[in-house]
Amino acid sequence: MTALDPLTDGELDELEELAGAATPGPWFVRSLDDADAMSLVAVSTVPDTGLGERWPGFDHRDIVAATLIQQPRYVDTADERWDENAHFIAAARDTVPRLVAEIRRLRQQLETTSPTDGQETT
Repeated sequence: MTALDPLTDGELDELEELAGAATPGPWFVRSLDDADAMSLVAVSTVPDTGLGERWPGFDHRDIVAATLIQQPRYVDTADERWDENAHFIAAARDTVPRLVAEIRRLRQQLETTSPTDGQETT
């Protein structure tokens, strides 16, 4: 399988199941700061306030994922794309189920509008 191979129905089912099991959305990117977790870039169920809150000024239960925790170095990607990764993860929460539904809708549309085998198209 390569990145360009069409998704199978089984793969679509798996994506749908993964999305359904994940924390409900929407998700947001939050920039937080903390004496114990400096420069925290997180994906959260709560929108960013722009205040860079320090714990306990934010509820840790709102955090779904972190893409940067610099000090100590818990999460700090070598390519320094922590903001981009956080935005991708947050967008994927709502977009993946929509993409799965769109693929299924388009496949259904193709099935109902495609000529049957053996017939020529003009």
